[in-house]
Amino acid sequence: MKKLLYIAFFSVSIFFLTGCGIYGFTGGDVGSAKTIQIDFFPNQAQLIEPGLSQEFTIALQDLFTRQTNLTLASSNGELYFSGEITSYRISPMSATSQQTSAQNRLTISINVRYVNTTDEKKNFEKPFSFYSDYPATSQLIGGVQEAAFTEIIDRLTQDIFNASVGKW
Repeated sequence: MKKLLYIAFFSVSIFFLTGCGIYGFTGGDVGSAKTIQIDFFPNQAQLIEPGLSQEFTIALQDLFTRQTNLTLASSNGELYFSGEITSYRISPMSATSQQTSAQNRLTISINVRYVNTTDEKKNFEKPFSFYSDYPATSQLIGGVQEAAFTEIIDRLTQDIFNASVGKW
């Protein structure tokens, strides 16, 4: 009886594992593309934060090279990203009883142009935006700024990945 139970469990496990073999939770649908080109995203916002453009561009390149089998190209990439940072805004979010801000929000917006030379139906140009809240008693420097940038850039790059090659 025990042997029959083991055989049944093993058979069911193999069935489910082979069924999941063609689908993964990482990676994207890049079609037949082998190369990707991600241009530098200049900061065109009214308020310019030094280093943000470079940090965002590198994060986007890293995400695509980690989660796909694409090779990064400096020109003529089969998948091509360009764009610019369009907004870098700090705004108060909530007030205290003393009529002062209790929390601030940093919002970064980016315009992205995506060209897929292997399937032109997937091309797009659209804005992406995300924010991070931080206490108004803190200044947006040092660790507070680093944490906000990390949160925002991680979300923006993942949203761009999902919109362009994500299977979701």
